[in-house]
Parts: sequence; structure tokens; C-alpha cells
Amino acid sequence: MSGKKSKSAYAKAGVDYTKIEPFKMAMVRAGKRTIKFPNKRGVYIEPESLGAHGVVFQYRGGKPHFWCATQEGLGNKNWIAEWMYQHAGTGKTYYEGIGIDTALMAANDVICQGALPVIFTDEVAAGDSEWFADERRSHDLAESFYQACKMCGMALPAGESPALRYLVKAEPPVRSAPSLSGCVTGIIVPRSRMLTGAKLCVGDRIIGVTSSGLHANGITLVIKKAMALKDKFLHLLPNGKTLGEEALIPTRSYVRLVEALQNNNIEIHSLLGGTGGGISKIAYDKKPFTYRVKKWVEEIPPLFQFMREIDVSLEDCVRTFNWGIGFYIFVPEKETERTIRTGKKAGYELFEIGQVEAGERRVIFEPERMILPAIE
Repeated sequence: MSGKKSKSAYAKAGVDYTKIEPFKMAMVRAGKRTIKFPNKRGVYIEPESLGAHGVVFQYRGGKPHFWCATQEGLGNKNWIAEWMYQHAGTGKTYYEGIGIDTALMAANDVICQGALPVIFTDEVAAGDSEWFADERRSHDLAESFYQACKMCGMALPAGESPALRYLVKAEPPVRSAPSLSGCVTGIIVPRSRMLTGAKLCVGDRIIGVTSSGLHANGITLVIKKAMALKDKFLHLLPNGKTLGEEALIPTRSYVRLVEALQNNNIEIHSLLGGTGGGISKIAYDKKPFTYRVKKWVEEIPPLFQFMREIDVSLEDCVRTFNWGIGFYIFVPEKETERTIRTGKKAGYELFEIGQVEAGERRVIFEPERMILPAIE
């Protein structure tokens, strides 16, 4: 008999565990390095539960608390990484920031309710087993998940990596690209730190916190525009970076910012991520408020400026992209200076950009003389 192992019927059908296993092991190794990250928030993983069908964890802080969980997907951003991996010729996988993007889609959401992240679980669902077999890409993605957990203070104790041959298909010319998503569980201690937006009121000041660039919203529009260019994602921008490199700058984490505001007992009325809907999302609350934005960041990220140059309208830009502000803080006027000072000390750029007024639910964006309806 030949010593060569024959493929199982399942592998021949499209799910080959021998190809998926290296990726799983890379994720397990990364996850083990994160287990103690939530300890600083009083949350501990039960070691005996690791490797089972779930993970068991507990809060040992002894204070009344709430749990908060959310599920988010990355969307299409890693399609750009796959295109760059195939065509840039640099030897890089371009997945060094993709795990950060994926984890922060959920982590930057739970903090909006006053929760600090403690547990992250991921799903990497590819259309074929072969995608998982690339060890360099697997290492880069696993390491970027680790970096996300480190910056947010959360553990990665479990995950899922299915090959979904009949469900996940990448748009050519990319050969294969997985769907990436994850769930973050956060803890609110004490319970009084929970935020619902109920305190939002007329007179509140709007504090904007700068983004690192594209983050992960508006990717579909960027892909469409890039693929119409002669050099596609290798098109050089004025700052010397390619369009692909600029698009793949990792999402900024705002966890440390919110933690600093909480630790300084700043009165927060609401928090909001600058994600889908762009500037229009400021009017997320259903109350009859007008959000008057009087000033904006001076430097708009290069990718957004380039979108304007290739005929994306200004209104489409500000309603699709974060346009330079990745997070919003709503505080009473008396807390404005302290909020900005605390945020800057934590390493962020903050600006008072406007205020909440009585009136029709909309955003008045004075820097560009635009009135933007609320996103329903």
C-alpha cells in the first residue's frame, strides 16, 4: 500500500481539515497570549473551559455590574488586502491590520454603552479550505487579532473558521476572501456607567475625536472607484502611499479614551462611533434635536480627498465616510474642557465641533454649508 494518505470524501467535497488546521493553530496560539488581558477589569477566564464548546468566565470585582455584547462584521475591507497580496508584489499579505479592524468594529460599539471590552470571539469564514493553508497570511491575521485584544484589554478564548464553499464567493479578480466577523462582550462597572442616550439634551456639546483614516465604512465605494483606475489600488496618492495602503490603515481603538473619561468621572450623556452614515449619523437619537456642527478637523484624510478628486460628490463623501472624525462624545457644556484635556492626555485628538439644539432632527454642517437629514 502507498504511504500517501488519500483525501476523505469530505475533503473532496470542499472541506479539507488538514488545510484548515494550520490556521486554527495560529489562532489558538494568539488566543492563549490574550487570556489575562481582561484581569485588570476583574474578569477571569476559567482555564478548564478553554478548548471546549465555549468559554466560561467570571467577574471577581465584587461590584454591581452589567454585561454588554454585540456582534459586528468587517464587511469588504479584506478584499482590498487580498487584491494587494495578489498584485502589489511586495511580499506582504496586507493582513497585519485586518484583525484589528474586525475586532474594533464590535469593541468600538460596546464602549458606546459604557462597557469596557473583556471577551472577543471571532469567525473567519472562507469559501474554500485552500484559503486557510497560507501560513504567512494566517500568522499575520492571528497576530493582528492579538494586537486588537492587547489594545482593548480583552481575551480571545474561542472562535470559528468554517469553509463555506456554497456560500462565500469572492468577486474577481480576487481569488478568495473570507467573511470576517466577531462578538465582543464588555462589562459595565459600576452599573451607573451604562449609557443609553437618555441624558442627551439641548445644550450638550459635541466633541469629535479624529479617525486614523477610512476605518471600515464606505469600502464598497472605494473598491468600485479604485477598480476603474489604470493602476487600481497601486495608484499613488500625493502623500506617497498607494491607494491600497491608505485604505488598509487599521481602525482606531477608542477604548482607552472611554476608560480615561470614566476614570476621571466625566459626565457623559452619549457616545457614538463615526461609522455607517457618515456625518448624518450624528443625528442618531430619535429626539427632535438639531445637531449644529460649527467646525471640523483641518486635515481631511488623504483617501477622502482623493475620492473628491475622482468625482465623488461632497455630500456622498460626508454621508459615506467618517471624513476625519471616528468617534463622538456628547457632554454638558461644563464638561467640555475637561473632556478634551482628558482625551488628549490619553493620546487622542479631540475638538469641540458643535452643539445640540432644539428643532428638526437633522445635522447642519456649517463648514460645508450643508443640511443633512438624519439616518433612519
